[in-house]
Amino acid sequence: MYAIVDIETTGGHAGANGITEIAIFIYDGHTIVQQYETLVNPGVPIPRYIQSLTGITDEMTATAPPFDEVAPDIYDLLHDKIFVAHNVNFDYSFIQHHLLQAGYDLRTKKLCTVRLGRKIVPGLPSYSLGNLCRSLKIPVEQRHRAAGDAAATVRLFDLLLKQDNKKAIATALNASSKEQFLPPNLPPEQVINLPVSPGVYYFHDQKGKVVYVGKAKNIKKRVNSHFTGNNPSRQRQEFLRNIHSITCEVTGTELMAIILESVEIKRLWPVYNRSQKNVEFKFGFYAFEDQEGYLRLAIEKKRKYTTPLHSFPLLVQGHQMLRGLIREFELCPRLCFLQKGEGKCAPIPDHTCRGACDKAEKADSYNLRVKAAINHMQHQQPSFIIVDEGREPEEQSCILMEKGRFYGMGYIPRDTAVTQGNMVKEWLTQYPENEYILNIIHQFADSNTSRLFQFS
Repeated sequence: MYAIVDIETTGGHAGANGITEIAIFIYDGHTIVQQYETLVNPGVPIPRYIQSLTGITDEMTATAPPFDEVAPDIYDLLHDKIFVAHNVNFDYSFIQHHLLQAGYDLRTKKLCTVRLGRKIVPGLPSYSLGNLCRSLKIPVEQRHRAAGDAAATVRLFDLLLKQDNKKAIATALNASSKEQFLPPNLPPEQVINLPVSPGVYYFHDQKGKVVYVGKAKNIKKRVNSHFTGNNPSRQRQEFLRNIHSITCEVTGTELMAIILESVEIKRLWPVYNRSQKNVEFKFGFYAFEDQEGYLRLAIEKKRKYTTPLHSFPLLVQGHQMLRGLIREFELCPRLCFLQKGEGKCAPIPDHTCRGACDKAEKADSYNLRVKAAINHMQHQQPSFIIVDEGREPEEQSCILMEKGRFYGMGYIPRDTAVTQGNMVKEWLTQYPENEYILNIIHQFADSNTSRLFQFS
């Protein structure tokens, strides 16, 4: 027995909106055996544009029962039926959410006439209820009213039942099928054909634009997890409606998937990704020669299209490192911008200034120590290669770090002996780094020393 449902609401998500009208047609596959419809007082004002669309006004719902009064009847009609609607997850999320608030836990199988329409009558220009009914010559009375749209959905569902030669409905109702949870615009074969490997997946909108990037140890399992549950929030409902296709890139390891996800979020800036959009090193060491010929070390905020000698997230970390270099290499605090003004710098503990600040020491002599400090700073950073599983048995994955900087990653032949970074670069793709990527790589390296090849 099927319960074919349509609702009108005050907005697009159940968490902050109410139902203004509901219609339920109980259908046995041949005839309508019961019909229920009622206006509902949503408890919130109906927006003007929705009043214009549906014709349902605040005055009409003012004397209608609130949802908790009609909840027992609605639950009795739905709880033991197959829930059918056009874009079923929208209607189901509203009704389930408001029933739960009234003390009823609705859990039924679902069928979506959008999804079924795409399978049973493929190739139509649009699968919205109005356009689909127009293409199939199904009359629609009282468009955008619950009873009118539900009645049209009954006729549509009856046609789909009769033309379902490939048993699409039975497949969707199969206990092992995840199809009823999928977004209405996403072809199920794209989910079915996803790999069970580590990698990065991309959700695309109707125009093909990437709207979300995710990483996974098992791409297929992780993608399916996005579609379970019935979160009534506006963001989730909008997110599901905007998923029209999925692509993915398999990686050899979960670590590579994590790195690639971070790179792609920065590159594509998908609208539904929230994290990692502002994860960056904020400061860096820069060196330049002043008008007197002296090399000067400076800490500055990172700028686009510049490559600092070394990067760090907190200003205090840079100052600590700079003071250490000043003491070890007898650099001038004033020329490193730790002191202001002109003339000789003020003395600091455990440090000797040789007079570059007041030109007592020549630039050539001072610059040798600055270059030594820069060389020391860069060589303090580790260089290593992480070698791990590849995508195929005949290859292995490779991540290269040079002097503390992330160079890139890729895949090398399994029989390649790795001892130096230059040996593997021809197989690698260079990627930009950020603080998140560096932290992830160092954490992995610290706990997986057997995968590491260090070099100088």
